Parts: sequence; structure tokens; C-alpha cells
Amino acid sequence: MPAPLPLKTYLDVRQALRDRREIALIDVREEDPFAQAHPLFAANLPVSRIELDAWSRMPRRDTLIVVYDNGEGLARNAAQTLTRLGYKQVSLLHGGLEGWRQAGGEVFKDVNVPSKAFGEWVEAQRHTPSLSAEEVKKLLEQQADMVVLDARRFDEYQTMSIPTAISVPGAELVLRAAALAPNPATRIIVNCAGRTRSIIGTQSLVNAGLPNPISALRNGTIGWKLAGQDLDHGASRQFANISEAQCIQASRQARLVADRAGVGRASLADLARFSSETGRTTYRYDVRTPEEFATGHLPGFGSAPGGQLVQETDVSMPVRGARVVLADLDGVRANMTASWLAQMGWDVWVLDGIQITDLNETGHPEIQAPPTIEPIEWASPVQLFQWLQDEPAGHLAVLDLGTSASYVKRHIPGAWFALRSELPKVLKRIPGAQRYVLTCDSSLLSRYAAHELSRLTDAEVVVLRGGTRAWIDAGLPLEQGETRLASPRIDRYRRSYEGTDNPREAMQGYLDWEYGLVEQLRQDGTHGFQVI
Repeated sequence: MPAPLPLKTYLDVRQALRDRREIALIDVREEDPFAQAHPLFAANLPVSRIELDAWSRMPRRDTLIVVYDNGEGLARNAAQTLTRLGYKQVSLLHGGLEGWRQAGGEVFKDVNVPSKAFGEWVEAQRHTPSLSAEEVKKLLEQQADMVVLDARRFDEYQTMSIPTAISVPGAELVLRAAALAPNPATRIIVNCAGRTRSIIGTQSLVNAGLPNPISALRNGTIGWKLAGQDLDHGASRQFANISEAQCIQASRQARLVADRAGVGRASLADLARFSSETGRTTYRYDVRTPEEFATGHLPGFGSAPGGQLVQETDVSMPVRGARVVLADLDGVRANMTASWLAQMGWDVWVLDGIQITDLNETGHPEIQAPPTIEPIEWASPVQLFQWLQDEPAGHLAVLDLGTSASYVKRHIPGAWFALRSELPKVLKRIPGAQRYVLTCDSSLLSRYAAHELSRLTDAEVVVLRGGTRAWIDAGLPLEQGETRLASPRIDRYRRSYEGTDNPREAMQGYLDWEYGLVEQLRQDGTHGFQVI
């Protein structure tokens, strides 16, 4: 019988947040239920993949971790798993999410809420300039001297974009804008899908002192669609290279902004000292593009392009109160990213004096996942294909534990989509089998689930070596669509600003929610935001 887990109350968590002590408040439900309601600084770490995410997202094993669910029975199992993974200070939130509510805690909807709420706080404090969709469309029709800069990731930009817009992901704006609008009279419009990255991107250019007239596209592509205006799809306009003089000027501007925000300066010697401090969590991120990162980066650093790092602090840095060290080679992207993180209450440092020879690690790091203890029976893709061909109907069932989006895109014929956290329910929902084969994108997740499934059934449990990716690489047949759902698709929350088929009501509801975030921050009282 495992020892009882300690409890932390709403007041314990609130005080730690207000004191800026290190704490990870972890919601172990799937993303959709998490997005329906959660505390401001809660991070989503679903129990179904906790072994894959914990070590990278919470790198210090004696970090204070408080785990909760909403009565689904997931939190205790997740806490016990974290303890087995070596974490020494794991507690349950007293009463779970409902206990938080009953104690007077504020709850928030959607994902990446700290960043979105911060964006609204910035606009309220700084009155960030913006233009409506109708005003921007009129300027385009008049062929005004202007550029539209899309601050989202390139893949988001390609899905839908404002006509003429150029992809310049957030942290690139201060580095690239002067080259894209060299005439100080040229108007710069910054957009994203909704509001946050438009606001932060616009305010970045204003803070950096660009002489151009600068405005956010109010409400982004959502506002554009609600105005009944057409979007482009599949655009490919991207920023170009800049001159050395432009880089030097942007670096000076970014450094001034970072200094105003109170960003710390660090050397490689400081970084070594940080790494030796066992009482602090230190996140280390390279904020250049993924392509630059893969070519060469500092050992131990992860890739987090600056605009997305500011947008997704809860994903990249679930330990609130941790230290953050950022790196680039140009002195622009790290300083601008750090300036925003500092205003969000993070202890953030920029590495100075980095030389290209220091970037001696290439590629993208592999997931550091703990080993499995139980013996696993494996099958190759060819073996599984043969079983599916030869065995009688009902003898074998393939369970796909990958993401529902990957499953819908392509999966092994006859496979069931299943959430690992729902395995007991899954066995009741599908016809019984004498052999279960587990797959996921790579087989990493399947190997953790194998022993759990073995405890639930007397049937043989096998893991597909290399997962669905190996099946695809072998050139074997595939299916598409929601052919067999043994679990609901709650592993992903559908954002109202994604895709091109969202109902108007959902888009307007999302904007109304964003407008209300400032008042929610005041009610919550734990944010610690300070806008320069």
C-alpha cells in the first residue's frame, strides 16, 4: 500500500505564487477538459503521457509539484508516477479543481492563458495602437504605403493570412521590421489569429523605438473573418536576410528594452554556476528559428522560438518562479523575448558574448524518457501486417495511443483510437480480443502502457516496434478519418482561432473571453505582471 500523499490547499498554492517561490501546479487531465476550467498558472501535463513530458518540463526533481484533477481519479495515479520518476515534493491539491473553486480561486478557460491574459494587460496599460479589419482592408485597397507582418508560426500563417501579409514570427519582428519597412513613413500592421501576438508584436516595435506608424490588426484573422473579408490560404511570403548594420541597430534597440524591463545579463560562466545550483530550476532556451537551432546550438539548450515562448509559457516553463536563460547570436531575439518574460514576472537572463564556435551541438535533442521495468513483447510492422492478414476476425485488436489528430490523418487499418488514461473503459467499449497490439507515433508511449494493459486483461499484449511511424516507413497500408474511436477526442482542445471553418459565434465568443481577461486577472491576484 503506497504511503498517503501530502495535500496542499488553495491558500498554500496562492501564497507560493504571490511569493514567486518555485511551484508547478499540474493539471493531469487531457487538454480539452483542462481548457474548460483551470487556475491561471496551472500547466497541463496529461497523465496519459506524463513519463514523456515530466523530466524535460520539470527538470529539477525536488521542485514543489501540486497535482490535481476534477474528480476523474487521475491525480493520485499521476502523483505516484511522478514519485516513481524521482520527484521528491509531490502533493495533491486539496479538493482538486472543485476545492480550488470553493476556496474562492479564480478559474480560467482556454489554453496558454497566462500569456493571453498578459497580452490583454499590456494593451490595457499601454493602449497599444490598433486598426480594425475594415480600416486595414481600406488601406490595402488604396494601395497605401504599408506592410502587413504576420507574427504567428509559419505553418499557422500558411493556413490563413491577411492579403499581402509576410510571415515574421514574433521574436523576429524587431530584427526584421526595419528591412521590410525601411521608409519611416511606411505603416506597419502586425497581425495574428486573435489578439495576443498582434498586441505583443506591435508593442515590441513600439518599445524598440521604430519610427514608423505601427498598429495591430484588431482581433487578427478572427476579426478579418467576422468583418466578412476574404483571407489568403497557402501564402509563402517570408522575411528576407538583413544587413549587418540593420542587425547592429536592432540589437541596440532590443538591449535598451531589455534593460528597462530588468533583464539579467549572464556569461557562460554564470550559466555553469546556475547549472550547479541544486535549489533552483533553470530553463535554457535558444530563441532563434528551429532551422538555426538545428544547425548549431549551446549544449543543453532547447529550441523555443521567442514569439512562441512568450505565447506558451505554461507549456515551456510549467515551474512558475523558475529561472530562465535565453540565447541567440544577434542580441535581438533573446533580449526582446526576455523583456516580455521579465514583465510577466519571470527571473530571466540573456547570455552575452556567445560565439558561433560555442554552438557545438546540432540537431534536435531526443526525448529523455525513463526506462520501462516490465518485460515487453514486441512485434515488427511486417509481423503485425501478417497477423492482420492471417488471423481470424476478432482475434487481434490494435490500439493507437497517439494523438487523435495523428490518428485521423492516418492510422493502421482497423486500429482503435484510445487514450491511455481510459484503458479500463476502452476494453469495455470494444470487442474483446486474444491479442492487443499497442502503437503510437513512435512506440515510446506504448511501452509505458503495455504493463497497465497487461494488468487489465489475460490476453497477450504486444507493442509495435517503432510505432505507426515505422509502419508508414515500411510502406504498409493506411486508413484515414475517425474510423474507430474507443475514446473521445479530448486530447486536443479546438481553438476558436484555428482552421477556417469555425462558427461565427465561437469566434466572437473567444474575443469576448479575451476582453474579459483583465478583470479576471484582478480577481485572481497572483499574476505579478509589471508593464514597462
